[in-house]
Amino acid sequence: MKNGILDILKGKFLVSDDAPKNWLFIIFISFLATVMIGSSHSADRKVHQIAALNEEVKELRSHFIDVHKDVQRLKLESTITDSVQKKEMYPSEVPPSKIRVKSEVE
Repeated sequence: MKNGILDILKGKFLVSDDAPKNWLFIIFISFLATVMIGSSHSADRKVHQIAALNEEVKELRSHFIDVHKDVQRLKLESTITDSVQKKEMYPSEVPPSKIRVKSEVE
């Protein structure tokens, strides 16, 4: 047991007769570790992008609500009447009448 651990620490498994098999396994493990690290970084980057986009959505939704509130206020009859009176225009005293067109049935 003690001899096996010393052989591993000295690296004898890399220069022994069956070393090519060990080297291929080490290269394969290194490749898998590289892929795993890259995948982890990619996932972290996407999580940060999602968080930034969620913040942007919140800001845009807040802006939309503010603008919608202002538009609703501007559409009120009292607001329109005030802005039109500044231009010296007043509402009609006579209500509008309907124009009815009779179609000729053949």
